[in-house]
Amino acid sequence: MSQESLHGKWDISSSDEEDCPPVRKNFQSSKCSNVPITSKREFSKNNAEKSLANQGIPLCVKNERDSSANMMTNYRMEERPKEQFPTNTQTIQSSWNSEENNIVASVKQNICKSEPSWQRSPSVKRKNEQTDSGWCLSSSDEESAEDKDDFDSCFRAFHETNSFRFYLTKVTGLQNEHNCSALHIKDILSPLFGTLKSSVQVRNFFTDQIVTLKCHLRSKPLLIVHGEKRESKARLHEEAHPYENIRLCQAKLDIAFGTHHTKMMLLLYEEGFRVVIHTANLIKADWHQKTQGIWMSPLYPKLPEGSCETSGESNTNFKHDLIEYLSSYGSPTLNEWTNIIKEYDLSETRVYLIASTPGRFQGAQKENWGLLKFRKLLREYAKPIPGAESWPIIGQFSSIGSMGADKTKWLTSEFQHSLVTLGKDVKSTTNHECPLHLVYPTVENVRTSLEGYPAGGSLPYSIQTAQKQLWLHSYFHSWSADITGRTHAMPHIKTYMRVSPDFKELAWFLVTSANLSKAAWGAMEKNNTQLMIRSYELGVLFLPSTFKTPFLGAKSTSLSFPVPFDLPPQKYTSKDKPWIWNIPYTSAPDTNGNIWVPS
Repeated sequence: MSQESLHGKWDISSSDEEDCPPVRKNFQSSKCSNVPITSKREFSKNNAEKSLANQGIPLCVKNERDSSANMMTNYRMEERPKEQFPTNTQTIQSSWNSEENNIVASVKQNICKSEPSWQRSPSVKRKNEQTDSGWCLSSSDEESAEDKDDFDSCFRAFHETNSFRFYLTKVTGLQNEHNCSALHIKDILSPLFGTLKSSVQVRNFFTDQIVTLKCHLRSKPLLIVHGEKRESKARLHEEAHPYENIRLCQAKLDIAFGTHHTKMMLLLYEEGFRVVIHTANLIKADWHQKTQGIWMSPLYPKLPEGSCETSGESNTNFKHDLIEYLSSYGSPTLNEWTNIIKEYDLSETRVYLIASTPGRFQGAQKENWGLLKFRKLLREYAKPIPGAESWPIIGQFSSIGSMGADKTKWLTSEFQHSLVTLGKDVKSTTNHECPLHLVYPTVENVRTSLEGYPAGGSLPYSIQTAQKQLWLHSYFHSWSADITGRTHAMPHIKTYMRVSPDFKELAWFLVTSANLSKAAWGAMEKNNTQLMIRSYELGVLFLPSTFKTPFLGAKSTSLSFPVPFDLPPQKYTSKDKPWIWNIPYTSAPDTNGNIWVPS
């Protein structure tokens, strides 16, 4: 039963997003011609080739149904004899929450009207699909001014009603209805959201970023915060050298095996200031055919002159936590931006920031970061739920670290113990009573994806790690996102949530850069008195208590949260195997007619 209140409930719906690995430099590729694809819609061969609420009231769910970017550079794609894949001609249908649909239905009908790819003539399909790998506002780079106006109108209609400000990235090759409420990096940096003066791009993986950003930002001052070292750092400096407007800031990584994994934009406009926290690396492939997540802040206005530094804080302490995170880099260049942030009013922020930064933390400091910060927020701001022990925790991610010899070493002790917390007055549920569902793509998910096997390059679960924790695989559930049209767009998004037993309500939802690893979330040391974190991570937590206003124009008080994949998740069958990126797959060709032979 849904719990009702003056502010209603949050329905679970879905949003759309996906992830795609960068083009590998050292491989040989051969394809089988005219290989049909197992799918809920038909993919053309050319398209395949491009693949490289009131306080305490849970969100209600409407359910219809990184180093991760560091790709393997040595593998070869080998030719296989032509094989016929079974083809399902059923098309993927969009499942919008009825309230949202009432608001934007007429706009979608008139604007999102491009005919689906399978209804186009072959010549039109080739023309639209043989474009640059994904750096476009739609599936075709030959976008007309009318198409751009259509995007503006369609997105504005959705954006104005999106209380959560949570989006998926556009996926090349999908029907427009699945991309209408999605964003591309071009959209984020477009004048649609403000007249840009200067910006910060916080990233962990760069290949073609300078060329990309110079096209969008022109001569505007740009600071790139990165974690590159040695040769890759030298290449980045060489690439940035010709551009006087670009400055670089290296994130310190003093603890072994740590990564700079945060993905964030700080955008300073003539009209105000904005923060964008997301899951996509700054490479073309990550914005092409993968499922990715974006949280975009409101446009923050400047505070009145003479305001104190603590002015403009939100009920979620977002401003303080953002400044604290940026200060953790210890960079004078980033400190310039913390001073800028202090001048703006961030009081309209409704999400909580959960960050990780490398270090060993004791005392009160250890609750400022990672898993213990997550636990603290759930303890202080989440509300108790009767029968919470039956509310599953769902974790969805694109990479997996070493969990230990059995589940008690970290997963069901430190990790699950933190995530089951709900309020101050209720003792934490014993871990074994709370179901835990982990969503990670199967080999078949990857094989039949838009990108085919190369999509697995962004899912770096190694055989060395997997063999040491076979017990973990009993928690696995396959990737399925029919509700957003992204079942075949492999996820690079990372999400965690607490959902009701009927999968129709959410107690909380987190989108983050953090995968399922101790390096990202932290692990306890010294008899649980010290938290050790190796990597930089960043995400935002949605709690119902901060969303007291339903969607504008909704006919009811029901709120709908856009969960990006299908609920309930489906447990692995006896035939399903988790994708492991450094072993060969030769028994069946992928979408492109290739097999996977890492070397």
